[in-house]
Order: sequence, then structure tokens, then C-alpha cells
Amino acid sequence: MALFALKRSPATFPTALTSAPPSTMFSFVATGYYPVVTGVKDVLLVVVGCALIVHIVFKRWEPWNVPTVAALTVVLPAVLSLPLVDCYGLILALVISCTTFFSTLFSSIIIYRLSPFHRLAKYPGPTACKISALWTVWKIRDGKRYLYIQSLHKQYGDVVRIGPNELSFCSPTVIQPVLTWPKGPGMKGRSMHQNPLPLISLQDPAEHARRRKPWNRAFNSAALKEYQPTVAKRVAQLVETLQAQEGETDLAEWISYFTYDFMGDMAFGGGTEMLREGDKDGLWKLLKRGMSTAMYFEHVPWLSYYVARVPALTRDLTHLRALAFKRTITRYQSGSSAKDLFYYLSNEDRAEEECPPQRTVISDAVLVIVAGADTTATTLSNVFYYLMCNPNSYKRLQEEVDKFYPQGEDALNTQHHVNMPYLEAVMNEAMRLHPAVVSGSMRTPPRESGGRLVGKHFVPEGTQTRLHPYTMHHDARNFSHPDVFWPDRWLIAGGHLPSSEKIAHNPDAFMPFSVGPNNCVGKNLALLEMRMLICYVMQRLEVRFVDGWDQRQWLEELDDAFVTRMGKLPVVLQRRY
Repeated sequence: MALFALKRSPATFPTALTSAPPSTMFSFVATGYYPVVTGVKDVLLVVVGCALIVHIVFKRWEPWNVPTVAALTVVLPAVLSLPLVDCYGLILALVISCTTFFSTLFSSIIIYRLSPFHRLAKYPGPTACKISALWTVWKIRDGKRYLYIQSLHKQYGDVVRIGPNELSFCSPTVIQPVLTWPKGPGMKGRSMHQNPLPLISLQDPAEHARRRKPWNRAFNSAALKEYQPTVAKRVAQLVETLQAQEGETDLAEWISYFTYDFMGDMAFGGGTEMLREGDKDGLWKLLKRGMSTAMYFEHVPWLSYYVARVPALTRDLTHLRALAFKRTITRYQSGSSAKDLFYYLSNEDRAEEECPPQRTVISDAVLVIVAGADTTATTLSNVFYYLMCNPNSYKRLQEEVDKFYPQGEDALNTQHHVNMPYLEAVMNEAMRLHPAVVSGSMRTPPRESGGRLVGKHFVPEGTQTRLHPYTMHHDARNFSHPDVFWPDRWLIAGGHLPSSEKIAHNPDAFMPFSVGPNNCVGKNLALLEMRMLICYVMQRLEVRFVDGWDQRQWLEELDDAFVTRMGKLPVVLQRRY
């Protein structure tokens, strides 16, 4: 049936017709030749049909760029309202067209996502999660995403659909295959679609391999030896600062200042002096705010694409990049006095034929600060928290430290670390109970692969896939007494301690640094920092909680913001000698 026709209308509507119902009135217009609608139902059918077509377009091609999305969701329903203007007026016509259009579009999306025809229909999960990722964003607004996802796994099993196109796995058998895949779109979303993206967010495997080369050189065994004096200097500075504290002090804050100062040394050759001056530039608070916001965009990466184009909403990110740019220019001008990470990222070692653009170096230098500082600070703070909660473990570690580093021995010397199994067990146990990246990172099957089979589960192409380390680490099938701080489990498993109890201990389920081609490239440096700092603090200081402080508060204030956001760790410090 034709919806529009050109016809000449009388100058005025007859009284009988102006009082007629809208379906009759639509056959009349004002003076002149104009498009004339032959019926309300016909117009609404066109609006409904266009909405269904738009759903198909979004489902198949997932357009993000503003002009295309605006044309499909703003211009189109506006144009479809024109045949209704003569009857209802401009405003009401727009309301009718847009209401019909969007109610149809959203209904179509919801019905499809809940239908047996959806490609993830066979995977269990909450209905609200299947409908929209915004439900997950709402549920995790309190910073407890890792507990929410764990609760879903307890309810639905080893694989859960936590979004329309997102799955979470907690089975160790899928770790190896999944972590060979490229990064998921959520990593690009949390990076606010920067150009260029930091290394951690790159989805193209070839580009990731190329960009990772200087990182691999920067963290090989020879390079780590070059960094040891810098680590030792900062550790000594931290302990000297702690020794000067009187009464209550926040140990987590001081450890964070230490890690930020050290990673500033690594990323820019120095310039950050939080241990001496505090957070005078607001860098620490700036990074914390940015992490809290970015977490949500892991689940709705398309939203950050638009948010990034509103300057008022990206002020913190802009400020952070401006600081990084300033520090980068200073570092380029001053050159290198030592082989730090910047030395390799900027190709000062001349290993590559061409030097990378400054904006690429800036992007990765910011990544060094965020990923390197926060993850190490969280793990170290958790180590001391669990030791103070367990006096026997504290005493055993102190005895091991005193054995290799008695009074007068340089505890900044790393030579004895390989012979300290209890130190390793304590660190592993703290990372098992609360890994620094507590909800893991995202992967997706390679493009044009059609999807991948992992175990008995087929994951379609384009599906964001998450391996949830917190759930695996707290699963009794993988680790006996999963919620208990028990370093001995690692000694038993390693043959250092006999046990009459048969325990579950699955090292394949332990992934605090991820695995595969996208694993944490700075793992060995982080371990070096942690071992050196723990030994030096345990040798020089006695650390205990402030009297009357509720120990549960620390765990309650640990928030999942991709890396972990910490609260206060109030302690009292005393010199040992």
C-alpha cells in the first residue's frame, strides 16, 4: 500500500473533517502539493520496520562512529515523524515516531537476547545480565565486582553469561587456550579508545607482538640486574620514612608512594617524590579516580567511545596525559643516566630501526605507572595485612628473614631470595587470596575465526570472555581451605613440608600474573620489589595493627577497579634495632 501521494488540498479543512479521528484527518493537508499520508497504521508499520532494520544493522556491523549512529537513531525517527506533523504537530509527531521506534528497537533487542536464537543462549546467567551489560555496571558500582561474579559462578557453574555478549569462566582447564586469544573490546573501552592504545589494550596480535618487543628487552634478566640499585634505594627510603613515623600511620599509603616513586623512576627516569613530599600534584588521587571510572567501560566499551568525546567527562584523563607528556618531554631532553624502562620504550638502546612516536611512548609510560605501581602496592599491603592477622606466620617469616639477614647483614642483597621458601609461600598465598587484578582481563576469539572451542564450550567470535581468578583461587576443588591464609599449602605442594593431610592444590588454577603471550611482562620486576621490601621491612621493623582497629575493615574496603583500590591500613611501627 502506498503511504505517500502528491495531491492538492483545499485552503482549509472542512469542519466535519477537522473533527474527524486522526486516521481520517491524515488524508488532508494545507494548501499546495505535499506528501500525504494514507493512514496512521501504515506510517507506524514503516517506523516499526525501520527499527527492526536498525537492530539488524547494529547486530551485524556494530557501528560506533557518531555520524552513523546519529543517522540511525536520531535522524531516521525524526524523518519518519514528518508524515504525522500535519495531524499532530511537530512535537507530538516526534514523540509518537520516537516512542514507536525506540520501543520497537529495544523490544527487538531484548527478545533476541533472551531467545533461543541468540548465540550465547545455552549459557546460564541472570536474565538482567543477558538483557543489558548496564545491569552488571549497576551491580558493580560498589566496587565488589569480584564478589558479584563469584556469586554468579556459585549459582550457575563454571561458565556464566554476565552480559549480552560476555562470558565468565572459572575452570582452570580453559586458562591456557583462552589466554592465547587477543584482548577483548572491554580493554579498549577502559582505555577510553585512546590513540594510540596502551600495550595492555591492543587487540591486534601482530601489533601487540611488535609493541611488546621493547618491554621484553626491558624486563630480561640482564635488565633486571640494572634496576636492582634503584629498587634498593627506594626500599631504603621507604623504611627510613617509616622509622620516622610516630604513632598511627597508614602503611598502605606509604607502600603506594613507594611503588609510584619507583615506577616513576622506571617510566621517566625520576621526578616523582611522594615518599618525601606526599601527593602534592594529586597524581595518586587522579589515578584512583580514573581507575574507578574506567572499570565500568570494560562491560560497555561503546559508552566510553562517546564519553571520551565530552571534555568535561574526561578531565582527569586529559590531565593525566598532560602530566605524562610533560614528563616525557623532560625525559627526552635530559637523556638517560641509567638504563630504565624509558630507555627501552623510546628505543634509546637502538634495537629497532625506527624510534616510536612520542605519543606511543607516553601511552605506555602511563601504563607503567598505573599497572606497575598499583598491582605491587596492593600485593605488598595484603602481605603485611595477612601477616599481622596471623602472628604465627609473621613470626615464621621473621625467623626466616633473620636466618639469612641477621643484624648487620644487608637485607637489600637479593642473593638469598632463592633459598627462602616461606617468603615465597607467603607472597603466593596473599596473591591467591586477593590477586591484584582480581577479576582478570578480557579476551575474545580471533577475528574471522568464527569462534573457538574451549573444552566442551564453544565461544562465538566477538564474545568477550573473562577468566575469573578470584573465583578459581577460592574454589575448594583447586585449593583446600580456600578462604584461609595458609602459606603451608605451598610448602607441602613444593615438597618443603611433610603433611599427613591430602590437600587439593592445583597450581594451574593460580594466575596472579596471567599467562600466555599477553601475560604480565613486569612479573619478575614486581617479584624483585616485593621480596626486597618484605625482607628489609621484616629485618628493620616490627609492624602491628593499631589497637582496637577492626581487621575486617581492610577486606571490606578492597574494591575491584580492574586493579584493586585500597582503603587505609592503620599500623604502629617500632624499630627492631
